[in-house]
Amino acid sequence: MNRSLVIGSVFGAIAVSAGGAVAGYHFVNAPRGAEVVSVRELHKTIKTPRQDCRDEQVTRVKPVKDKDRLAGTGIGAVVGGLLGNRVGGGNGKVLATVAGAAAGGYAGNKIQEKVQQGDTYTTTEQRCTTAYDSKQLPAGYDVVYVFDGKRQHAHLDHDPGKTLPIQDGQVVLASR
Repeated sequence: MNRSLVIGSVFGAIAVSAGGAVAGYHFVNAPRGAEVVSVRELHKTIKTPRQDCRDEQVTRVKPVKDKDRLAGTGIGAVVGGLLGNRVGGGNGKVLATVAGAAAGGYAGNKIQEKVQQGDTYTTTEQRCTTAYDSKQLPAGYDVVYVFDGKRQHAHLDHDPGKTLPIQDGQVVLASR
């Protein structure tokens, strides 16, 4: 056999083997999917209403039976008239009696008003308000990935991990 032919065959075999090794290396190390750059978990807030009740002490004015305060006015007028009658003499006595009755009636009216305003009672009443309980629920994942050299976004219902699978030249975004 010709020596040149042997040397050429050996170099050819080395070149083919090296080329196959490089191609195999690139094939083995080639990404098996789209590279995931970032994953952010999303949440939604659910608010549930509920009644929040508590007992409170409440002070109230008792209902008034004599709204016009006739009893206080009448008693005050009688007492004022009696006191005025003791003051004067003659026509002055009549004038003092009338003035005493008027002043006593006014004073009796005001005294009864004060007494009625101070006539209170305390009771317990339930006061309710609407309060809201909040809770966070998962709402999926916002995913940024690189495919064919372009950054792309997707909203997924699962965490995809480090890569997204590729099928028929397309990124598969469905659940696994």
